[in-house]
Amino acid sequence: MTQEGIVTRLYPNDMAEVAVTRMTACGGNCGSCESCMLQSEVKTLARNKVAAQPGQRVVIESRSSAVFGAVFLVYVMPLICFLIGYGAAYLAGLREGLCILCSFAGLAVGAGLLVLSQRRRKNAISYDIIKCL
Repeated sequence: MTQEGIVTRLYPNDMAEVAVTRMTACGGNCGSCESCMLQSEVKTLARNKVAAQPGQRVVIESRSSAVFGAVFLVYVMPLICFLIGYGAAYLAGLREGLCILCSFAGLAVGAGLLVLSQRRRKNAISYDIIKCL
């Protein structure tokens, strides 16, 4: 997965801080949805393989598998736990209200697993500067 950014700062060990503009779901036309109230620029550390200097536009790359793994943890895992909670309660013969309560308990378990996995893995997604523009 590649993105364009601007080098803002250099660090030791061939590392650089890169400012990347966050893409919006609406295609960048903020006048149509007005949901872009969050910061539109994200700064990340990247290995500076091409000796880029501050102010240069660069292309950074990350492993797609790491990005898809993070997507799975954030979006899919809590949903799976939600459905397992409901299914287990249904199979146990509980009433509908308790099944719904168990499904939200499963969602909470999924969120807890997400938090624990993120505390264990520090910055699993790494970036490399692969080209200066």
